[in-house]
Amino acid sequence: MALVSASKKRTSSQLDSSDRSTKIAKIHPLFGPKPTPVAESGPLRWSKALGPDGSCLHVKHLDPPSSVKVAAFDLDGTVISSLPFSAPALQWHWWNASVPAKLKKAASEGYAIVMFSNQGGLRAAPRQKDWKKKIALIAAAVPDLPFMLFAATAKDNYRKPMIGMWQELERLYEAGGVKIDKASSFFVGDAAGRNYPSSTKSKDFASTDRKFALNVDVPFYTPEEYFLGKAPEPNFTLKGFHVSSLPSLPLYTPSSSPLIPSPPVQELVLFVGYPCLGKTTFFRQYFEPAGYIHINQDTLKTRIKCVKAVQDALVAGKKCVVDNTNRDASTRRYYIDVATKLKVPVRCMLFTGSLELAFHNNLYRAYCLPPSVAAREPRREALPKAAFTTFKDSFEEPELGEGLAQIKKVNWVFNGTPEERKAWSRWLQFDEK
Repeated sequence: MALVSASKKRTSSQLDSSDRSTKIAKIHPLFGPKPTPVAESGPLRWSKALGPDGSCLHVKHLDPPSSVKVAAFDLDGTVISSLPFSAPALQWHWWNASVPAKLKKAASEGYAIVMFSNQGGLRAAPRQKDWKKKIALIAAAVPDLPFMLFAATAKDNYRKPMIGMWQELERLYEAGGVKIDKASSFFVGDAAGRNYPSSTKSKDFASTDRKFALNVDVPFYTPEEYFLGKAPEPNFTLKGFHVSSLPSLPLYTPSSSPLIPSPPVQELVLFVGYPCLGKTTFFRQYFEPAGYIHINQDTLKTRIKCVKAVQDALVAGKKCVVDNTNRDASTRRYYIDVATKLKVPVRCMLFTGSLELAFHNNLYRAYCLPPSVAAREPRREALPKAAFTTFKDSFEEPELGEGLAQIKKVNWVFNGTPEERKAWSRWLQFDEK
């Protein structure tokens, strides 16, 4: 981007007769006013990075049309060849000599050419600067091809297989009154999960691109299929967690006794389970209407305050729920001891979802909530994977011998509209790419 520096000279109105003959000291640019950026122009135009953290880069080459038909492509390994991370930053070549002609043909048929690329190595400014220069070289190699490119530089909602980059494209088009026809559009990518069991070819390192196409709901092709006209490889695997693997289970077991005692009794209820398994929602739906006090360390900040809150509630004759992960017997003991001294029974609700489900829910609620859910739920930051692995490593399954009167297992059952379930059911966890 060109820069213009502010002038260091004073005007005639700033000089009096006594210093007009005085030599003006020059100020080194390093210590002078910050330069004012000039609006970027030319065939390749970078927009302000998208997203609250500026993690999605966005560029237009020439004036790409907003078409109802989108020909979408991955970049590395699809449009251009993937090179080792140690390769010179500006080095590149087409994935195949046929690529430029195929891109131009799609454009001539009325498709908008859009590229979606995961570029996790670009958070450092020097690498990002060199990468942008490489994109300029690619654009110069197809000077008459209008295209748009999005690049996800962080592990957030923009990174494939999540569909944040596609949603930005939809937002830009809708602002101009254009709605994409997904059935007439397609996505081409090399991360397709191919196995090649009857060949010496190396299997795909990931299945990110195929999952992205499934999430967006557009037809998918590999580079070999689209650029070379080869038949699809039938053997592929989509590794990782998907909600279709979940069994159909009742909300809780055993179901022979009610979730809420009838008639009501004073009690302490301990929730146990990974973060992001719906414990707080479960409390609000079933226990809050029955008059239970909600005690949660995210709110109170320390375990000491949680234990005191339990004691205060039970001494006052109230019933309460400790809505924490309560992952081991020693943690649960703090609360059980208080209730035992006050002769108040303790029940346990064990939320049975796996680490994979919990982490999926974590990504969903941080990045992928549909507008109908986001309007009624507070925004939540994504928890690091360590929050889940730490729970797994130290988890001790609750036992009646700890002083528990009952243990109920609470199973994950999605509750929402079909559109909300569709958003929750996408592939969310990041592949290697």
